[in-house]
Amino acid sequence: MKSFTELDAWKKSRILRNEVFELVKSFPGEEKFRLADQIIRSSRSIGNNIAEGHGRFHYADSSKFLINARGSAAETIDHLIIALDQNYINTDVFEKFKLQCEECMKLINGYIKYLREQSTIKV
Repeated sequence: MKSFTELDAWKKSRILRNEVFELVKSFPGEEKFRLADQIIRSSRSIGNNIAEGHGRFHYADSSKFLINARGSAAETIDHLIIALDQNYINTDVFEKFKLQCEECMKLINGYIKYLREQSTIKV
């Protein structure tokens, strides 16, 4: 693979961050620099960390950034829970975004596993 943009995990995170950006437009104005900003940052961090990890050429370095990406997906879920608790989104919207975050996490886990297996192959 030549570019991080070819990774399914990154592609999924791109969709998520774009949809999160649209979602927060419906949040109250007083949340612009609080919850809206936080959820945008955490959703962007998923793809950012996948890209940075891909740019590293050692399994341990790559894995560190992928683990950060997975953490950002979990953080995004927590921000969505706050939005749900504050009635900025309903349960259906929450579940949709939660599933997208979980899918990102699964794809990241698969990529970590793949890298681990590649790092143990004797040439």
